[in-house]
Amino acid sequence: MTRSNWFILGMAVLAAGLGGFVEHRQHQPDTSLVGQTLPAISLPDLEGKTHALSDYRGHRGHRVLLNFWASWCGPCLDEMPALNRAQAKFGGGTGSSPGAIVIGIAMDDPTLARAFLAAHPLNYPILLGDLNEPSTTLQLGDATTVLPYSVLVGADGHVLAVHTGPLSEEEMAAWLKPNSKP
Repeated sequence: MTRSNWFILGMAVLAAGLGGFVEHRQHQPDTSLVGQTLPAISLPDLEGKTHALSDYRGHRGHRVLLNFWASWCGPCLDEMPALNRAQAKFGGGTGSSPGAIVIGIAMDDPTLARAFLAAHPLNYPILLGDLNEPSTTLQLGDATTVLPYSVLVGADGHVLAVHTGPLSEEEMAAWLKPNSKP
Protein backbone atom coordinates (compact mmCIF):
# COMPACT_ATOMS: atom_id res chain seq x y z
CA MET A 1 0.00 0.00 0.00
CA THR A 2 1.20 3.47 -0.76
CA ARG A 3 1.51 6.26 1.76
CA SER A 4 -1.63 7.98 0.39
CA ASN A 5 -3.61 4.71 0.72
CA TRP A 6 -2.53 4.43 4.38
CA PHE A 7 -3.54 8.04 4.94
CA ILE A 8 -6.98 7.45 3.38
CA LEU A 9 -7.45 4.26 5.41
CA GLY A 10 -6.43 6.09 8.61
CA MET A 11 -8.86 8.93 7.92
CA ALA A 12 -11.67 6.44 7.23
CA VAL A 13 -11.02 4.64 10.55
CA LEU A 14 -10.92 7.97 12.39
CA ALA A 15 -14.19 9.09 10.77
CA ALA A 16 -15.90 5.78 11.62
CA GLY A 17 -14.75 6.01 15.24
CA LEU A 18 -15.90 9.61 15.55
CA GLY A 19 -19.26 8.71 13.99
CA GLY A 20 -19.72 5.86 16.48
CA PHE A 21 -18.91 8.18 19.37
CA VAL A 22 -21.40 10.80 18.17
CA GLU A 23 -24.11 8.15 17.68
CA HIS A 24 -23.48 6.81 21.19
CA ARG A 25 -23.67 10.31 22.72
CA GLN A 26 -26.93 11.05 20.88
CA HIS A 27 -28.65 8.15 22.69
CA GLN A 28 -27.57 9.25 26.16
CA PRO A 29 -30.22 10.99 28.28
CA ASP A 30 -29.72 14.55 29.46
CA THR A 31 -28.64 13.91 33.05
CA SER A 32 -28.68 17.61 33.94
CA LEU A 33 -32.17 17.03 35.37
CA VAL A 34 -30.76 14.61 37.99
CA GLY A 35 -30.71 16.34 41.36
CA GLN A 36 -33.19 18.99 40.23
CA THR A 37 -36.78 19.32 41.44
CA LEU A 38 -39.27 17.66 39.11
CA PRO A 39 -40.71 20.36 36.84
CA ALA A 40 -44.32 21.33 37.53
CA ILE A 41 -46.13 19.29 34.88
CA SER A 42 -49.81 18.33 34.81
CA LEU A 43 -51.18 15.72 32.41
CA PRO A 44 -54.60 14.20 31.72
CA ASP A 45 -55.45 10.60 32.47
CA LEU A 46 -57.39 8.42 30.01
CA GLU A 47 -60.70 9.94 31.18
CA GLY A 48 -59.44 13.51 30.76
CA LYS A 49 -58.94 14.34 34.46
CA THR A 50 -55.75 16.36 34.96
CA HIS A 51 -53.11 15.22 37.46
CA ALA A 52 -50.00 17.05 38.60
CA LEU A 53 -47.01 14.69 38.56
CA SER A 54 -46.14 16.00 42.03
CA ASP A 55 -49.44 14.52 43.32
CA TYR A 56 -47.93 11.04 43.15
CA ARG A 57 -45.12 11.61 45.66
CA GLY A 58 -44.43 13.81 48.63
CA HIS A 59 -46.70 13.31 51.62
CA ARG A 60 -47.16 9.66 50.70
CA GLY A 61 -43.39 9.15 50.75
CA HIS A 62 -43.35 7.43 47.37
CA ARG A 63 -40.59 7.12 44.86
CA VAL A 64 -42.14 7.56 41.44
CA LEU A 65 -40.99 5.87 38.25
CA LEU A 66 -42.24 7.84 35.25
CA ASN A 67 -42.15 5.58 32.20
CA PHE A 68 -42.74 7.13 28.78
CA TRP A 69 -44.05 4.77 26.11
CA ALA A 70 -46.12 4.55 22.90
CA SER A 71 -48.31 1.83 21.42
CA TRP A 72 -46.09 1.67 18.31
CA CYS A 73 -42.84 1.24 20.33
CA GLY A 74 -41.83 -2.44 20.45
CA PRO A 75 -39.29 -2.08 23.29
CA CYS A 76 -41.90 -0.13 25.30
CA LEU A 77 -44.43 -2.93 24.95
CA ASP A 78 -41.80 -5.53 25.85
CA GLU A 79 -41.01 -3.58 29.04
CA MET A 80 -44.62 -3.27 30.25
CA PRO A 81 -44.97 -6.74 31.87
CA ALA A 82 -41.87 -6.02 33.98
CA LEU A 83 -43.33 -2.63 34.98
CA ASN A 84 -46.54 -4.43 36.00
CA ARG A 85 -44.53 -6.85 38.15
CA ALA A 86 -42.50 -3.99 39.67
CA GLN A 87 -45.68 -2.11 40.58
CA ALA A 88 -47.12 -5.26 42.16
CA LYS A 89 -43.92 -5.92 44.11
CA PHE A 90 -42.98 -2.41 45.24
CA GLY A 91 -46.27 -0.48 45.05
CA GLY A 92 -47.88 -1.61 48.28
CA GLY A 93 -45.75 0.09 50.90
CA THR A 94 -46.70 -0.09 54.54
CA GLY A 95 -45.69 1.73 57.69
CA SER A 96 -42.15 3.07 57.63
CA SER A 97 -41.50 1.54 54.21
CA PRO A 98 -43.71 3.43 51.78
CA GLY A 99 -44.24 1.86 48.40
CA ALA A 100 -43.15 3.17 45.07
CA ILE A 101 -45.43 3.89 42.18
CA VAL A 102 -45.05 3.41 38.45
CA ILE A 103 -46.75 6.01 36.25
CA GLY A 104 -47.00 5.25 32.55
CA ILE A 105 -47.03 8.30 30.29
CA ALA A 106 -48.29 7.57 26.79
CA MET A 107 -46.50 9.65 24.18
CA ASP A 108 -49.07 8.63 21.62
CA ASP A 109 -52.37 9.52 20.06
CA PRO A 110 -54.90 9.15 22.92
CA THR A 111 -57.16 6.92 20.82
CA LEU A 112 -54.31 4.51 20.09
CA ALA A 113 -53.22 4.48 23.74
CA ARG A 114 -56.78 3.77 24.94
CA ALA A 115 -57.22 0.96 22.40
CA PHE A 116 -53.92 -0.63 23.38
CA LEU A 117 -54.72 -0.43 27.10
CA ALA A 118 -58.21 -1.86 26.58
CA ALA A 119 -56.57 -4.98 25.13
CA HIS A 120 -53.60 -4.96 27.57
CA PRO A 121 -54.67 -3.66 31.01
CA LEU A 122 -51.97 -2.46 33.39
CA ASN A 123 -51.92 -2.24 37.19
CA TYR A 124 -50.45 1.26 37.30
CA PRO A 125 -51.84 4.69 36.36
CA ILE A 126 -51.53 5.96 32.80
CA LEU A 127 -51.37 9.61 31.83
CA LEU A 128 -51.30 11.13 28.35
CA GLY A 129 -48.10 13.03 27.54
CA ASP A 130 -48.06 16.30 25.64
CA LEU A 131 -46.74 15.72 22.11
CA ASN A 132 -46.47 19.45 21.31
CA GLU A 133 -43.02 21.03 21.51
CA PRO A 134 -41.53 20.98 23.99
CA SER A 135 -42.97 17.50 24.54
CA THR A 136 -43.31 16.05 28.02
CA THR A 137 -40.31 13.77 27.45
CA LEU A 138 -38.20 16.70 26.28
CA GLN A 139 -39.17 18.69 29.39
CA LEU A 140 -37.94 15.75 31.47
CA GLY A 141 -34.55 15.34 29.81
CA ASP A 142 -35.19 13.02 26.84
CA ALA A 143 -33.24 15.16 24.38
CA THR A 144 -33.11 12.30 21.85
CA THR A 145 -36.87 11.60 22.14
CA VAL A 146 -36.10 7.88 22.19
CA LEU A 147 -38.70 5.64 23.83
CA PRO A 148 -39.00 4.03 26.26
CA TYR A 149 -37.64 6.67 28.57
CA SER A 150 -37.80 6.58 32.36
CA VAL A 151 -37.35 9.13 35.13
CA LEU A 152 -37.05 8.22 38.82
CA VAL A 153 -38.33 10.85 41.25
CA GLY A 154 -37.59 10.67 44.97
CA ALA A 155 -40.15 11.20 47.70
CA ASP A 156 -38.77 14.74 48.10
CA GLY A 157 -39.59 15.58 44.47
CA HIS A 158 -36.01 15.56 43.20
CA VAL A 159 -35.05 13.59 40.11
CA LEU A 160 -32.82 10.70 41.15
CA ALA A 161 -32.09 9.10 37.76
CA VAL A 162 -33.01 9.02 34.07
CA HIS A 163 -32.72 6.17 31.59
CA THR A 164 -33.17 5.87 27.83
CA GLY A 165 -34.30 2.47 26.56
CA PRO A 166 -35.95 -0.41 28.39
CA LEU A 167 -35.15 -0.92 32.06
CA SER A 168 -34.25 -4.44 33.13
CA GLU A 169 -36.15 -5.96 36.05
CA GLU A 170 -32.98 -5.61 38.12
CA GLU A 171 -32.74 -1.90 37.30
CA MET A 172 -36.41 -1.41 38.20
CA ALA A 173 -35.89 -3.16 41.52
CA ALA A 174 -32.85 -0.99 42.27
CA TRP A 175 -34.83 2.13 41.39
CA LEU A 176 -37.97 1.25 43.35
CA LYS A 177 -36.59 -0.44 46.45
CA PRO A 178 -36.89 2.02 49.38
CA ASN A 179 -33.63 3.73 50.34
CA SER A 180 -31.67 2.19 47.48
CA LYS A 181 -29.30 4.12 45.25
CA PRO A 182 -30.33 4.00 41.58
